[in-house]
Formats: sequence, C-alpha cells, structure tokens
Amino acid sequence: MKSIKPGRGPSFISGVGCIFAACFGIVWTILALNIGAGPFALFGVFFVLYGVFLAVYNFKNATQKNRYSMYDITDHSEENDPLNEKFGASDAEPSSSSAEDTRFCPYCGRAVEEDFRFCNHCGKELPE
Repeated sequence: MKSIKPGRGPSFISGVGCIFAACFGIVWTILALNIGAGPFALFGVFFVLYGVFLAVYNFKNATQKNRYSMYDITDHSEENDPLNEKFGASDAEPSSSSAEDTRFCPYCGRAVEEDFRFCNHCGKELPE
C-alpha cells in the first residue's frame, strides 16, 4: 500500500509557524495578566501549549526518516507508517491476490473486471 507523506519543507515551515504561535501566546499571557484580565490569560496558555506541541510534531516530521502519513501512496517496503505501528494496523501487504488483480477505472474510480476494454460505469475506454 502507498502513503502520502507530507513534504519536509512544509513540515519545517509549519514548525516555524508554531513557534510564532507559542511566542504570541507568551506575549498574550503577559499582557492579559498585566491588565488584570486573568481568565483571558488562559488563551495565551492555550496558544503556548498548542504551539509547542505542534512545533515538536512538525519538526519531528520534517527530520525523521519515517514520517507520519494521512493517505496511502508510499509502499510499505519503502517507508513504514509509524501511525500504523502505533495503533496496531499491519503494514504488511494483503495476502490475497484478488486485491492485486482488481482493476479500477482511472476516470471514475470504479472497479472493473480485468478483461474489460471500457468502463461499465462511465463508458470511457480503459488504458492497457
């Protein structure tokens, strides 16, 4: 199965943005406490915690070999998915040959039989 991995550049830039969010949270908290708006200081604390958490996540994703993925396009033999490992899903290829023999129409995405020349749903000619 293949997995889409976020690019290292966008992950790094997101990490930098999260640092700015955490700095904003520090400034917000200090200003809110200085003017006596105690409950509003919690917004700043939230920004700090959220910024630090996401900065660590994004920098880790930008620098480690096995990055987290949300969609599947990288083959498991190329790069294991740590989320699958963490939550118990197997990264092994399916053992049944029917999954590999299934053919899909590139235009509408519906399953078609191997010997069809045209898609039985959208009617477009299938590539060889």
